Amino acid sequence: MYPKIEKLDFGDLYLYKNYLVAVMHQGVTIKPEHNDILVHLAESHFKGAPFAYITHRKNSYAVDPSIYYETSKIEKLVAFAVVSQHAMSNQTVAVEQLFLTKPFKLFTELDDAVAWALKKIEETT
Repeated sequence: MYPKIEKLDFGDLYLYKNYLVAVMHQGVTIKPEHNDILVHLAESHFKGAPFAYITHRKNSYAVDPSIYYETSKIEKLVAFAVVSQHAMSNQTVAVEQLFLTKPFKLFTELDDAVAWALKKIEETT
C-alpha cells in the first residue's frame, strides 16, 4: 500500500505511514503557496499522528526560508531531514535550521534519514 505518491507541478511526494519523502523538481523555488499544499497533504494523510518530513534533494532547487516559520507551526511534525550528497547543502542547511524550530538534520543517505525520523517519531509516542 505504501508509498502513496502525489505528483505535483513542483515535485513528487512519497507518503508512507509515519513520514513523507519529497523530491522537488529541478530549478523550482519552493514558496509559501507550495508549502500550503504540502502542509494540507501531510495533515490529511497523517490525520493528527506524529510524522516526519524528509526532503531528498536529488535536484537543485531553491527554498524561500520564510516557509519554515509556517512549517514549524505544524504540531504533529516531529522531525525534518534533508538528504543530499552535494557539499553546498551543508551551508544551505545551516541557514535553514535558523528558521525551523523542529529537530532538523542533514544526511547523505535516505535510509539513514528514515531511521532517524522513525526514532524521533517513536520518542514522541
